[in-house]
Amino acid sequence: MHAITISEPGGPDVLLWSEVDDPRPAPGEVLVEVVASAVNRADLLQRQGFYDPPPGASPYPGLEVSGRIAALGAGVSGWAVGDEVCALLGGGGYAEKVAVPAGQLLPVPSGVDLVEAAALPEVVCTVWSNVFMVAGLRPGETLLVHGGSSGIGTMAIQLAKAVDARVAVTAGTAAKLESCRELGADILINYREQDFVAELGKATEGHGADVILDNMGAKYLDRNIQALATSGRLAIIGMQGGVKGELNLSALMNKRAAVTATSLRARPATEKAAVVAAVREHVWPLLSSGAVKPVVDRRIPMSEAATGHRVLDESTHIGKVLLTTG
Repeated sequence: MHAITISEPGGPDVLLWSEVDDPRPAPGEVLVEVVASAVNRADLLQRQGFYDPPPGASPYPGLEVSGRIAALGAGVSGWAVGDEVCALLGGGGYAEKVAVPAGQLLPVPSGVDLVEAAALPEVVCTVWSNVFMVAGLRPGETLLVHGGSSGIGTMAIQLAKAVDARVAVTAGTAAKLESCRELGADILINYREQDFVAELGKATEGHGADVILDNMGAKYLDRNIQALATSGRLAIIGMQGGVKGELNLSALMNKRAAVTATSLRARPATEKAAVVAAVREHVWPLLSSGAVKPVVDRRIPMSEAATGHRVLDESTHIGKVLLTTG
């Protein structure tokens, strides 16, 4: 088979479409013939040498796929060869085949195109685990999503609106903010021109955000604490703005607030399986009904994965960038 290998840490051109050995499903795994994968920020970090796969994971990039089951490992039940699926991965999605723990498989939701299903596993599992399982967003509360037009952001908007929460977003262009509005965002903040703390305060009459989903990390840490409501919850899922910041514990204590930081990729298989099961129970019906949908910016041949990485580097996309094998 072919897969995207990384010749050495560096820019997009180190991604090579190479002939490699086929993976074999271990006990408890299935082999998926890949139809599509998707580009995530973690893939860019891996390409640059900053984010190695967890022990035992495939060395190839790719944290999610869609496709068809080609073979079952020993002890797998509930799935059959030929089933159309999508899956959350520890790595290996940029390939024609990948072995996946059965607990990280999901059926393709009815009404969702098989290729576009590749846009779902990583973002849905990230949003559901952080915004709902950890931060406990409730109806009527306000969620602030940084990078509202990203793959994560477009899904967070839709899932928050599905539970009748109010959604504020930050984005850097009018076109991106308009896409967020079309998905249901209530408060639109252009971070290039406006201070999100001040704008959120105006829009919420000083209440702030009950939950913040943050992809920036250190750069936004202090202002995120300022933007939190009393008893607010800050969920950090990215470090695009740096890894080290100063935390004002007095401000945090005065607001009786909480800060969490999680990485989905490094979690044990049992934890990933629990997240996937919760997503299948709570989110898959919303996808099947059409209340929530994958947002896809473009499809690119997997052999041209470097182009997909450049798109994310330039941050011109809205939603997900998919890599297709067909």
